[in-house]
Amino acid sequence: MTRSMHPITIPREYPPVPLVGVAAAVFNENGEVLLVERGRPPSQGMWGLPGGLLDLGESLADGARREVWEECGVEIEIGGLADVFEPIQRDAEDRIQYHFVVVDFWARYVSGNPQAQDDAAAIAWVSVAALDDLKMSAETRAVIRKGYALAMGKGER
Repeated sequence: MTRSMHPITIPREYPPVPLVGVAAAVFNENGEVLLVERGRPPSQGMWGLPGGLLDLGESLADGARREVWEECGVEIEIGGLADVFEPIQRDAEDRIQYHFVVVDFWARYVSGNPQAQDDAAAIAWVSVAALDDLKMSAETRAVIRKGYALAMGKGER
């Protein structure tokens, strides 16, 4: 039986509730992480993990796999939970402009030719040592490093 999923239709900007997102730190056989340059606000021009909003009726892991496929055109194998990230941005009047709860997984690359799709302006395989050279949030760097330690068997499981 195929179950239907429903994309979230409430606004991302000034949402009435926190929005649940999923992302994945995807590592290849060389230990490089797959990153996307965001093509739309709120993080336009920043590098980050492929991910997006969870659809209604979708599991967290299925959502992460779908988002990586939609943004990068690659299939992944979810390894496990890396972290939970809660970005909240307020406007000049102190109103909540964005509020996401993002469940970040670590994963292994399985197949596909990575290409920027959906809202990704660009994608790249990047060594963990080169993360500080990219425009990205400190929280994203921390999630990638946690995921890397788990993927390489050096972190808690």
